[in-house]
Amino acid sequence: MSEERLGEFFSVMAPLLDERERRLLAGGLAVAFGRGGVAGVARATGMSRSTVNTGAREFEAGPEPTGRARREGGGRPQAIDAQPGLLVALDSLVEPSERGDPMSPLRWTCKSTRTLARELRSQGYEISHTVVAELLAAMGYSLQAPSKQIEGAQHPDRDRQFRYINDTVKAHLRGGQPVISVDTKKKELVGNHANGGAEWRPAGTPERVDVHDFPDPEVPKAIPYGVYDLGADMGWVSVGDDHDTAEFAVNSIRRWWETMGSTVYPKATKLLITADAGGSNGYRNRLWKFELAKLAADTGIEITVCHFPPGTSKWNKIEHRLFSAITMNWRGRPLTNHEVVVNLIANTKTRRGLKVRAELDQGYYPTGIKITDRQLAALPLTPHDWHGNWNYTLAPSARVTS
Repeated sequence: MSEERLGEFFSVMAPLLDERERRLLAGGLAVAFGRGGVAGVARATGMSRSTVNTGAREFEAGPEPTGRARREGGGRPQAIDAQPGLLVALDSLVEPSERGDPMSPLRWTCKSTRTLARELRSQGYEISHTVVAELLAAMGYSLQAPSKQIEGAQHPDRDRQFRYINDTVKAHLRGGQPVISVDTKKKELVGNHANGGAEWRPAGTPERVDVHDFPDPEVPKAIPYGVYDLGADMGWVSVGDDHDTAEFAVNSIRRWWETMGSTVYPKATKLLITADAGGSNGYRNRLWKFELAKLAADTGIEITVCHFPPGTSKWNKIEHRLFSAITMNWRGRPLTNHEVVVNLIANTKTRRGLKVRAELDQGYYPTGIKITDRQLAALPLTPHDWHGNWNYTLAPSARVTS
């Protein structure tokens, strides 16, 4: 039986037993499981290892019915022994949508131990918030935050596209060709605003920031567009202050190539870009392909793009190799101006040896630029045999006209 199933079993049985019976049941299960049983039962039931150990000793000693949950003089009876129905009432408050009344007064309320204790007292039970916490632990509950795991409908070719990207990346790296992962990091408000996280400061001297940071079109924003070099473990970030357009995205790649890429890969003839399916570098974005064709012509290198399937952006390497490190570096620091943003990004380092360069891009990137069917058809773009909409190559041709 897995620990999860054991926890489910114990949460069903626990309300029906007194303290001694629960201890004996847990101890008996630990004995039955053998080596590692005490630790496993303790994790599954939320009981302490010492309690499970005690139950195991009592079980092996062959306990006789005494009618008493504790040893003689062992203390007051537990709340659940003195108040029948308490565990059932608590369980219905914690999980009203599954086991109790969907019209529970706590259906839409933060269920802290104090809130639960207050509601139980209104129902006639005598209980404190500390006892509520003990009961919840015994019932197999724990404090848990929402977990981002539901990705929505998956594209049927998702896994095959992952394998295709992996094989293409490996082939380019084996050939000594550059491979980059690109994306736009979340836009950041620039000003004396609170930033998530905390940093060490002298006691009682927190950084003072504005109380409100409501969305305001007049408030300046920083738009970090990142380029992560998989082979060299190096990052480039252009911090824009205008719009996140395909022109801005490709210009960031251009600046990476001119500043870092061409130096690291002086003999490169090809460049592989892995990108998300949407946004300024999306596979449906015509301007993205048009600007990349211009970049290929200007640099004389062949550019291949492989897009991750829709809804899978978290698998893009830049997310956890570069952007997560940047977020950790500036946690708790107000991003008071663009210079601060650039400096914090440029000073990001990791134990693995990540190096980052950043620059402010104050270019003008207007929205609404249209690429006609004729312009798109004239691009030196070759779709791959596998999902040509996600995977394509742009040759370094000079035939790119505005």
